Amino acid sequence: MNHDFIERNIGVMIVLVVLVISLGGLAEIVPLSFDPTVTEPVEGMMPLTALQLEGRDLYIREGCVGCHSQMIRPLRAETERYGHYSVAGESAWDHPFLWGSKRTGPDLARVGQRYSDDWHRVHLIDPRSVVPESNMPGFPWLAENVLTGGDTPKKMRALRSVGVPYTDVDIAGATQAVAGKTEIEALIAYLQQLGTHLAARR
Repeated sequence: MNHDFIERNIGVMIVLVVLVISLGGLAEIVPLSFDPTVTEPVEGMMPLTALQLEGRDLYIREGCVGCHSQMIRPLRAETERYGHYSVAGESAWDHPFLWGSKRTGPDLARVGQRYSDDWHRVHLIDPRSVVPESNMPGFPWLAENVLTGGDTPKKMRALRSVGVPYTDVDIAGATQAVAGKTEIEALIAYLQQLGTHLAARR
């Protein structure tokens, strides 16, 4: 089959382009599915606690992912500002992934334990009281809304069905671990664990 024939027959060209792209994509993607550094969680990583899991859902509900990414690229400008680049094993149990691509605010992949719980509380309620140049909105209702934990066991069972290693004990104690906590406590608990698994391994 010569080039002249291909170039004069758009249908044949489309089929061949799709074939080449498919083969190239498979050559890139398939090996990754057998690479344990991509498919397995980082050593020592534990699934989110019941309170952290509720905090993650609040992070999604309040749209935090719309302004904050959770993926540090292996570029010097990013690693110097945020810390070690993100590795796939840190997100092995994330459903859905919260990597994001928008950075109206800073990346939060390594924010865990960087600030105190009190700092986060004040920052979430009134961001400009601690970061005067911030354009982040306040979330004062998080300090008032109280969690019941009624749905937490269901969430954990659903996540266990897709591979998150929650035990029966984890699920049985989920409601009690969450009930009576405020939403801001849950969100802070989630933020405080971000990026700590890789730091603990290193």
